[in-house]
Amino acid sequence: QVQLVESGGGSVQAGGSLRLSCAASGYTYLIAWFRQAPGKEREGVAAIYFRTSNTYYADSVKGRFTISRVNAMNTVNLQMDSLKPEDTAMYYCAADDRPSNRAWSDLVRFGSWGQGTQVTVSA
Repeated sequence: QVQLVESGGGSVQAGGSLRLSCAASGYTYLIAWFRQAPGKEREGVAAIYFRTSNTYYADSVKGRFTISRVNAMNTVNLQMDSLKPEDTAMYYCAADDRPSNRAWSDLVRFGSWGQGTQVTVSA
């Protein structure tokens, strides 16, 4: 099982920026970020495929968030700009080590999860 360690969470005012990092040990095929606010379902935020570098985003974050891979490292960053209070949530990094016909946001496909990092955006 891939080990994942997240970092970069914190508190920021609306309109500000934050960058999350996910460091993975072992082979990964796909890394995605999910988030979950209190009382809400966990939702996919963004994903990157290591083989093709294709990226995918939830509609709610398109144009504001950017997912990228650190060159020559099993590390993925999530750059979050123009943050809104609605972005407040616990953010989780997840990894899949194999291709699948399931969508990038289908959380059941992921076998490895990080511990989560809190992001709080104040008005």
